[in-house]
Amino acid sequence: MNWARKQLPGILALVLVMVTFLMARLPAASQAEKRDVASGYGFTSMSISLPGGFDQQTIRKVNKDYSHIDAWISSVGAAIAMNDLDGDGLANDLCLVDPRIDQVVVTPAPGAKEERYQAFALSPGSLPMNDVMAPMGCVPGDFNEDGRVDLLVYLWGRTPVVHIAKEGQGGLTAASYTATELVPGANSTAGRYTGPQWNTNAAAVADFDGDGHADVFIGNYFPHGPVLDPSVSGGVEMNDSMSAAYNGGENYFLRWTGASAAGARFEVQEGVQGLDSSKGWELAASAADLDGDLLPELYLANDFGPDRMFHNRSTPGRIVLAPVEGVRTALTPKSKVVGQDSFKGMGVDFGDLNRDGVYDMFVSNITTSYGIQESNLQFMSQSGDRDVLRAKLANSEAPWEDVSAPAGTAWSGWGWDVKIADFANSGEPAIAQATGFVRGQVNRWPQLQELATANDLALRHPVSWPRVTVGDDVGGNHRLAFYVKDGDRYVDIAEQLGLAIPVPTRGIATGDADGDGKLDLAVARQWAEPVFYRNSGPSRGSALTLRLCHDGGSPAVGAQVTAKTRDGRTFIGHVDGGGGHSGKRSHEVHIGLGKADGPVEVRINWRDRSGETREDTLTLDPGRHTLELGTEAKER
Repeated sequence: MNWARKQLPGILALVLVMVTFLMARLPAASQAEKRDVASGYGFTSMSISLPGGFDQQTIRKVNKDYSHIDAWISSVGAAIAMNDLDGDGLANDLCLVDPRIDQVVVTPAPGAKEERYQAFALSPGSLPMNDVMAPMGCVPGDFNEDGRVDLLVYLWGRTPVVHIAKEGQGGLTAASYTATELVPGANSTAGRYTGPQWNTNAAAVADFDGDGHADVFIGNYFPHGPVLDPSVSGGVEMNDSMSAAYNGGENYFLRWTGASAAGARFEVQEGVQGLDSSKGWELAASAADLDGDLLPELYLANDFGPDRMFHNRSTPGRIVLAPVEGVRTALTPKSKVVGQDSFKGMGVDFGDLNRDGVYDMFVSNITTSYGIQESNLQFMSQSGDRDVLRAKLANSEAPWEDVSAPAGTAWSGWGWDVKIADFANSGEPAIAQATGFVRGQVNRWPQLQELATANDLALRHPVSWPRVTVGDDVGGNHRLAFYVKDGDRYVDIAEQLGLAIPVPTRGIATGDADGDGKLDLAVARQWAEPVFYRNSGPSRGSALTLRLCHDGGSPAVGAQVTAKTRDGRTFIGHVDGGGGHSGKRSHEVHIGLGKADGPVEVRINWRDRSGETREDTLTLDPGRHTLELGTEAKER
């Protein structure tokens, strides 16, 4: 009896492995079945205009200690966002980061009205910049609350820069923006940058303290230091563990404190996270109100260690986030539990995949057979009652369960950004995921496997890492994934849609660029040209596209939408301030309704500019609507 009791944990673990294996090996959809599912979707690939006159590179110059892994260090930085930057009422403007020229580019989305202005690169103006800095992402937002959309650019080598949109005539140009510092304080002396060398790979914009104004979360990856300075050796390090690294760059919360003639004012709030969770190796961050109190929760996807999820317990003027974790049972692997995983988190998004009125989560990881076989995480809500959910979160419990294996979404490749959205207006959202790492000719997976099994004590020293430089390949032929629900499982139909190009992708942005009621898709590729996919598929139903604005035209970041059709179906959405890895969706709320019959009851919850919570219910026909949110919701 004692022997059996001692063996029980091992027996349970073996049973768990067998069950997971069998679930993952459920019959896959045939090519004919995939073609049938894909018939409800369609995209037309279109080239994105880029400015000329910039020298191109194929890899970044790096700190001397990183020279043998310069391709690894150069594996991030392609980013893209869709939004309405010129005020024409459509999300037909792109802000993208192209590592080949290390510039932040504003350009019209291809297609209708693409001649509105010429593509241009943002200018830092008088702010100090140099060759050891590089942009990593672009987040649109009205940071000074004047009704025009500004652009937040985060970088390696310095603190972020906010490009404030100016009132002007005609099309957009570089002169349409004024560059200002996000972080308060003097960061330059005699034109030379003297501020901290942040190495940022994640940003999320949300009203974290509930005062009615959007704040900024900055997640850093490498420890602060000269990552891109080829003239120096030292001052840099790698992760101190493959599964529990807490030596990354520190994270920061910048709370909005007001607008000024030059832009917006923010203050750094200290101590929001514990030191360990604040120094994870951040690659993605997303915020959304999960429990219905109009305070956004935050999920952080960490490379080399456990992801973190936080329940928001803030009050106006003070951001308070409490860590929450899932409950682990005897048959649940640690890495399948919210906040306890050891996977390489690289992307995260929220969406209601089971239509229970509560957001689910999809997290990208490294999922390569004969490489690093982790899994993506499709965390499904276990309670459709937000009051119950709020009580569990208040008790530090995260009631979401991973179903990626039985759902068919567990393995796709070296995962990055992910967006959950209804591209067919069917009422069932799809999951678009960027994948791939370093493209070359020499396979370096064996050396990477050796590194993954090495002693953690050696990892933080760059000299311990195997060569990954020009010509080396690690997952370089991975293809964009596009998961669509087919019965109880999801199938990847990217190949059938022409999306499965063997080039590493990083950021995914969504928005309705031409106002036809269907979401388009923009993709940033690492060391290759970005691509725009116009939605040319059939619409399998109607949709609501809502522009929710405060008085003055600023997007009402965090506003929540609940839409109910006459036949009793419920859909939810929110104004996303910008999150994920390096792709940012537009501020519009897009809800595919399927075969909705007649008007839809739409309940909107938001915080006004004083921080007061508001609620209003309207009856709206499917289509595009612009609503101004003050003390009530009014259509414009």
